[in-house]
Amino acid sequence: MQHLKKLGAGLALAAAAALAHAQQPVDIGFITTLSTPAGYIGEDERDGFSLAVKQEGGKLGGVPVRLLIEDDGLKPATGKQSAEKMLQEGVRLFTGVNFSNVLIAVVPSVLKEDGFYVSLNAGPSNFAGKACHRNFFSVAMQNDAFGDAAALAANDMGIKKVVILAPAYQAGRDALTAFKRSYKGEILAEIYTKLDQSDFSVELARIRSLKPDAIFEFMPGGAGINFAKQFANSGLNKEIKMVTTLYSMDDRMLAATGDAGEGFYLSTQWTAQQDNEASRAFVKAFEEEYGRRPTVYAATSYDTARLIASALKAVNGDIKGQADAFREALRKADFESVRGKFKFNTNQYPIQDWYLVKVERNAAGKLDYAPVRKIVEDLTDPYHTECKMD
Repeated sequence: MQHLKKLGAGLALAAAAALAHAQQPVDIGFITTLSTPAGYIGEDERDGFSLAVKQEGGKLGGVPVRLLIEDDGLKPATGKQSAEKMLQEGVRLFTGVNFSNVLIAVVPSVLKEDGFYVSLNAGPSNFAGKACHRNFFSVAMQNDAFGDAAALAANDMGIKKVVILAPAYQAGRDALTAFKRSYKGEILAEIYTKLDQSDFSVELARIRSLKPDAIFEFMPGGAGINFAKQFANSGLNKEIKMVTTLYSMDDRMLAATGDAGEGFYLSTQWTAQQDNEASRAFVKAFEEEYGRRPTVYAATSYDTARLIASALKAVNGDIKGQADAFREALRKADFESVRGKFKFNTNQYPIQDWYLVKVERNAAGKLDYAPVRKIVEDLTDPYHTECKMD
């Protein structure tokens, strides 16, 4: 009898310890850009991710989580420093970085400590190919994708001559590389700008002299707002088409630029009009929570949270002790994406559809994204064949 009592007490202690472990929150390092003119992007990403956590009452996949949010200030060194500090504190799951130059500085530190990085936006080409890693996942896209899609749209539209333009950093180079690869017409000039540039008068004067049929530009955040305004003020928008990406004219940019975005053709994997149940529920919940319509940044961030939720559920939050199972659960992508169908390629980058929308006035007279057509189905990136996953 005494033996049974001791056994019962031991089992009770073990159960209590297991329960305490299960209730311990999983820390998620959320490093993003919250300052600078691009800070609204980080806000949308933070809010999209936080919405998923709020909907579960502070949990993801039934597992308590704690978001450790820090501003990288669009500086790679700052992002790396934040990640290394969190790693020292025991954090092993990271997301949040928006810009590829910051991501490239942050990810190696995380992977070196056998941590997981699940990207909600940036998808640089190097991590898609030779530098791929079993613990790195990209949920939003591979950076080339929107350039590929925009080029395919330009081909379909019969555009013969273009000027292409982007900031001189990883995502900008990836975007222009992709456009050049898929575009069949003549590229009159390939122009690179500074990431934080605000005056584009020199570039616009050069574009005027070249007389292209269209421009493809990748200008996210504040730089894109300034470029769109100056493009319209120059009058070039009356004679040159803009065939670009939603990342160069997202909802917040559209509101900030007045009428400057009207007539833009945009490649995108999602808009708030996406016709599926998960997307409609997400848009409604986001608007109720934050009082504004979600951008594509918020949407892919929400998807990232739901993906992480599915994997945390599979291992009951034990990402250190069950790292292999956690990784496999991420690969399965067993969640309902706001984009509709979603799956990972062998390099753990998404395979997804891309659409063409045009900025036009809706029934209420407000500029919005009018669907044009699906550009391409199940688009894959060109680097996955170089990925030799261990």
